[in-house]
Amino acid sequence: MDAALMVDDAAVRAIETDLLVEAIWRHYQYDFRSYARASLERRLVRACAHFGLSSLSQLQHVVLHDPAALNVLLSFLTIQVSEMFRDPSYFATLRRDVVPHLRTWPSLKVWIAGVANGEEFYSLAILFREEGLEDRTLFYCTDINRAALDRAEAGIFPDDRIAGFSANYQAAGGKGSLSEYYTAGFGAARFDPTLRRRAVFADHNLASDEVFSEVQLVSSRNVLIYFDRPLQDRALDLFARSLPHGGFLGLGAKETIHLSARAPLFSDFATTDKIYRRTALSPESVPNRTMTHAG
Repeated sequence: MDAALMVDDAAVRAIETDLLVEAIWRHYQYDFRSYARASLERRLVRACAHFGLSSLSQLQHVVLHDPAALNVLLSFLTIQVSEMFRDPSYFATLRRDVVPHLRTWPSLKVWIAGVANGEEFYSLAILFREEGLEDRTLFYCTDINRAALDRAEAGIFPDDRIAGFSANYQAAGGKGSLSEYYTAGFGAARFDPTLRRRAVFADHNLASDEVFSEVQLVSSRNVLIYFDRPLQDRALDLFARSLPHGGFLGLGAKETIHLSARAPLFSDFATTDKIYRRTALSPESVPNRTMTHAG
C-alpha cells in the first residue's frame, strides 16, 4: 500500500475518532475525549467490526440514531472482565497491613471505581467479612456502564472461572474456602446475596462527574491505564478529594501516581502492590499543571 495513503487513512481515522467521541459526549454525556488514544481507536475498530461497519463515521451515525447501540459500544469502550482477588499479593497486603489502620475508623466507606462486572467488589466484600469489618462498611461500586453494573449486582459468574478465583483467594490469604460464598448450578456460580447488603451500585464517570462522598479506601485498579495523563490527573484529584488524611488508594499493577501532577497528595505505603496513602496536603495547595476540560 502507498505510504501516503496509509498516512491519509490514519489521519482520517483520527478525525473520525475525534468527531465520534465528541458526538457521544454532546449527545449522551459520556466523556471518552481524554481516553488513551491508541487503545480507544483499537476498541472502536473492534466495535465497527461487531456492527458490520466499514468506518467510524458510520459508527457515529448508528450510535447517534440508536440509543441501544450506545450500550453495545460501551461494552467495547469499558473494561468488564477481571478476576476475583486479581494480583493476590495486593489483597494479602490489604488484609495484613491496611486493615489494621481501617479498624481505627468507627465506620468505613470503600469506593470501587470502575467496578466492571463486580469481581473486585466481591473480593473486597469477602475480605472485609473475614476481617470483621463488613457490618460497619458501605461499599460504593461505580462504573459508567449500566449493563456491567447490573451484572455486578447480580453476582453470577461462569463456573469455568471459579477455579481461578479460588486459587487467587487462597494465595491472597483467604481464611476458608471460596465455595462458602457461592452456590453453583446450571454452569454458573451465584455469590451470596448478603455480600451485597451494604453495597450501592451507581453510575459514575471519572471523566466528568465529581466527588460524592468521603471514603477511607479507594480501589481503582487497571482503570487509569486507559486514560491519558490529564484524565489520570483528574481521576487522582477526585480520589484525593474523597479520602481523608491517612486514607488509602489502591491501583493496578501497571499503574502509578509518581508521574502525575497529583503525586504530592499521596505517599507510598506498599510500593510493590501499588497501595498509597493520602497525605495532609490539600488539593488546592498542589500546582495543577495538566488537568483539562473533563468536567
